[in-house]
Amino acid sequence: MRVPQLRMEATYARLAISTTPARLDITQPPAELTIAQPPAEMNIASVPARLTIDQSRAWAAMNNKHVFEFIRDGAEDGRQAVLNYIARTASQGDELMRIENGGNPIVDQAVVNSEDPPLEFNIAFVPPPFSVKIGYEPGRLDIDWHIQPPRIDVKRHEPIIHYQRGAVRIDLAQHPSLRIDVVI
Repeated sequence: MRVPQLRMEATYARLAISTTPARLDITQPPAELTIAQPPAEMNIASVPARLTIDQSRAWAAMNNKHVFEFIRDGAEDGRQAVLNYIARTASQGDELMRIENGGNPIVDQAVVNSEDPPLEFNIAFVPPPFSVKIGYEPGRLDIDWHIQPPRIDVKRHEPIIHYQRGAVRIDLAQHPSLRIDVVI
């Protein structure tokens, strides 16, 4: 005897999945940057150095004077000669006033008045040492800075974002089925 058999055929369901990917676009516009650097202010104050050289004594020692100095020196020498003459005459007059005290004042005065003073002879350096006077005042330099900070201006821009949503579509590509046959 034959036993009936069951034959089953099954078809599974099949899904069809289609996707549209999401899209994200981001653009970042550059920032606007403005930089200004004001120049530094500098103030300079200076007092120049001063060098003085006085060589008038050296020129005078070499007898190379200005005409006004010659006149002034001659006047001073003449004044001194007059004062010396007055002093000598007064002294000799006093000696003659006291002639009764003894001595021989007339002969002594005649000897003194007839002889010139002895000449001086000496070795001298022309110009004499240290006759040139040098003076120096140092200069001064003051520098004053006023530094200005830079001015920076930044204008930023927001990013531009474009977003397109993605999609997933699921369809049933094949329906499931079950077929049963009885075979004898």
